[in-house]
Amino acid sequence: MRPQSVASIGSVVVQERLNELVSLFKGRTERQKDRLLDPDESEEESPILGLPIKLPQLPKLPPMPDWLRAILDFRFPSSIDPFTGENFCPSLTQRSAELLPDWSVSTADLIYVLWLFCVVAAWNWNVWLIPVRWAFPYQTAENLHLWLLADYTCDFIYILDILVFQPRLQFVRGGDIVVSRLTDELLLFPMEIFYVFTGVNSLLRFPRLLKYMVFFEFNDRMEAVMKKAYIYRVIRTSTYLLYSLHINACLFYWGSDYEGLGSTKWVYDGKGNAYIRCYYFAVKTLITIGGLPDPTTVFEICFQLINYFVGVFAFSIMIGQMRDVVGAATAGENYYRACMDSTVKYMNSYNIPREVQNRIKTWYDYTWKSQGMLDEQELLIQLPAKMRLDIAVDVNYSIVSKVALFQGCDRQMVFDMLTRLKSVVYLPGDFVCKKGEIGREMYIIKQGEVQVVGGPDLQTVFVTIRAGSVFGEISLLAGGGGNRRTANVKAHGFANLFILDKKDLAEILVHYPESQKLLRKKAKKMLTKDKKPEEKRPSKATVEVIPPRPDTPKLFKAALKVTEQAGIEGTFAKLKKAYKPSESAAEDPEVRRHRGGGVDESET
Repeated sequence: MRPQSVASIGSVVVQERLNELVSLFKGRTERQKDRLLDPDESEEESPILGLPIKLPQLPKLPPMPDWLRAILDFRFPSSIDPFTGENFCPSLTQRSAELLPDWSVSTADLIYVLWLFCVVAAWNWNVWLIPVRWAFPYQTAENLHLWLLADYTCDFIYILDILVFQPRLQFVRGGDIVVSRLTDELLLFPMEIFYVFTGVNSLLRFPRLLKYMVFFEFNDRMEAVMKKAYIYRVIRTSTYLLYSLHINACLFYWGSDYEGLGSTKWVYDGKGNAYIRCYYFAVKTLITIGGLPDPTTVFEICFQLINYFVGVFAFSIMIGQMRDVVGAATAGENYYRACMDSTVKYMNSYNIPREVQNRIKTWYDYTWKSQGMLDEQELLIQLPAKMRLDIAVDVNYSIVSKVALFQGCDRQMVFDMLTRLKSVVYLPGDFVCKKGEIGREMYIIKQGEVQVVGGPDLQTVFVTIRAGSVFGEISLLAGGGGNRRTANVKAHGFANLFILDKKDLAEILVHYPESQKLLRKKAKKMLTKDKKPEEKRPSKATVEVIPPRPDTPKLFKAALKVTEQAGIEGTFAKLKKAYKPSESAAEDPEVRRHRGGGVDESET
């Protein structure tokens, strides 16, 4: 065989390349044609010139070591408020929050709250015991070293808090965050140097009382952590009352010592436990119980008058605060009772059936117990849009993100959709939707279960849908009149559902065209997934151009069978012989004459 020339080989290569290009251009033309016919096809899903797109995979970050995680948790707590403290490096803290799991951030919050408890304990040591050590003779030369050890331990806690946990103290002035360390410098001013001249006097430690902001921060955090914060408020208000009595007891002992212990019937006589007896006097004075000895000197009278006036105002303020705390704690329940009473009154006035009334009462009771309020929108409407979004993301994103319908959609579109969701509670046996109804909403199950039912009595359960599932999306996404409900769905037990209105979804998708295309594609797949092809039935008005051939008669079938057995010539011969005599006998002579053209010879 003769080898091919270089020119022939080149022509073959060129021909193959041209065929390849032609096939590629044909494929591209077909894709462009399909894209024009189906505008929902995304550019990212179609290959370019027949070659698939391969996105590079970013390398995963290595896991953070445990020792570095512990340092970041303690050194940069994520729970420091911008109005009370600021981190050295917020960007590092934010980065660590992204790398650390959720339990690490919550652990840092708990550690910071526990640290605040230690700081508040050190502050309370100074607040409660500085007046006691100044008034009562409890600080002696024998136990002086113990008092100093406790004082310097509290100072060490102050220093550790200022240098590690709250490097810069902040406060708000005119809406601006002002940074100042003046308070920290004052409370750490070493007034103990005057011990050389005055001795160990507890009053020289009064700058330590300036760290009162940590006490209020601890209160705010405790109220945020506790589910029933009013209990802590009642305890705190009671503590204010006890502290006012504590200060009055210290002042009474100081006044008794100034007048002379046991010098009159009014002053403390020096018998028994000094603090307990003076505290008992303060309680009877400030609460105005009475039964006290009459003061005799001018000092005693003035002291007693001041006690009475301060006691009346202090006690009334404490009672008012206690009333406000209890009222705030029961405000929600009072609102619930008022709504319930108004609804019952309305139903009774219009003679609503008892069964309907019981179901409405059950709905009120379950809704209040499950979410603590009747309508979540009443709470969220008071917040700015950004805060409403933050709450909606924290509460509902974990549920909505698991819905297969919205997987692959724009993340911001899902966030916008979260703010449009409405929470509705359905009672056991309530129909969420019925077959044939106009569908204007889509449902996402937050809690509970629903059942798809059918049958003549709507008691046959076809499927049970549980939390995290979605239904009603076909009516929401379908267009052109295809928004009829295709099934009966009722609640199986108490069910809390999220409802997304069709109008709200349309307003959101206007700003997210890619997500709109994706949802429309999924809607088409859902509509054609279980749709069976319809059988073509002939129309009654159809005119038959060529009628169907009738069946062969039985006699003719028998004749055909005989013909097959005897042959076609033999059959016709037999028929001729059998037919000829009868035919000639029956035929008229005149007819035969006309047929033969002349007269028969036998007749002549």
